[in-house]
Amino acid sequence: MTLEPKEIVRAFYDSSLNSGLDGLKNFLHEDCELNWNSSKGYNKFNYDNIVHILNDIKNSYESVRFQISHLLQDGNFVTTRYTLYVHTIENPSKEVPLAHYITIWEVKDGKLFLGHEISQLADDSVVSLNSFSKIKV
Repeated sequence: MTLEPKEIVRAFYDSSLNSGLDGLKNFLHEDCELNWNSSKGYNKFNYDNIVHILNDIKNSYESVRFQISHLLQDGNFVTTRYTLYVHTIENPSKEVPLAHYITIWEVKDGKLFLGHEISQLADDSVVSLNSFSKIKV
């Protein structure tokens, strides 16, 4: 059974930080690239860089969760808007928003191939967080 690009991207965010390196191989194309404009500037990452970043995130927090508010597909392109929530090691009982993201993924051969991402530190105001809670799929 072949998954739609939208289903592949959703599965990636649902499991990428829990699946480990072997699980990431199921989602990331071996030639994947991510072009990321963050609040600290532009970075371009390849497969190994992406795996390294995801492992760093996983190891830096007690738990991590992606909350997707929008997931839109146009052919092999999927746009997702989400907030990354974490439980810090210092305060594992409180979940806090870390950053907001919008990413456009091109899916090729059933895997994430080319990403264009923009992010900013989370604005944890109620109005801002509520704008990310309205799921559009």
